[in-house]
Amino acid sequence: MQPAYYENLEEIQNKYWSMLDDAIINRSSPFRIPVFICAHQDEVDGRIVVLRKSDRKNNLLQFHTDLRSPKVNILQKNKNASLVFYDKEEKIQLRIKVECEVNNQNSITEVSWKKTQHISRRCYLTDSPPGNISKTPTSGMISKLEDFDYTMEQSEKGYVNFTVIKCRIKSIEWLYLAAKGHRRAKFDIENHTNTWLVP
Repeated sequence: MQPAYYENLEEIQNKYWSMLDDAIINRSSPFRIPVFICAHQDEVDGRIVVLRKSDRKNNLLQFHTDLRSPKVNILQKNKNASLVFYDKEEKIQLRIKVECEVNNQNSITEVSWKKTQHISRRCYLTDSPPGNISKTPTSGMISKLEDFDYTMEQSEKGYVNFTVIKCRIKSIEWLYLAAKGHRRAKFDIENHTNTWLVP
């Protein structure tokens, strides 16, 4: 028996938003760690990020990064990027085109920083930026940070590097793999059109 979303565009939207919403709270969800791809001229870069917010009403997704990360520099030159999600069990892939907004030390980062746990804040306390060359294998952290030997108050120093990337969704391509026949659809948020595609 085929699922409700097999040939129903509205049900497809309900399904992928439920998967995105679940990824925010479910650490084992495959949708929690999408591939994020950004580019500027010949500089094309991709990496795994952790999905931190899913907002269907406003068509937004968010993740966190370090202000000193190379991807921030790329996004400041070209705000267009893509997120790719895949769930092996569900056999569902999403390719989401987004327009990114870099947020640092503003009301958006204040809200997210307050929710960021002590264990995670150490990532923003490193002396050297992510991607810097090192002569030896390193986490980039001094031993006190590696041993979590810092207080919540001391972790506040990391706020200057803490950055929220807000991704405004422009379009979503859905692919469902099924033995009976794959199904593919595109949801163009900017132009308010939904269409079936050949898989």
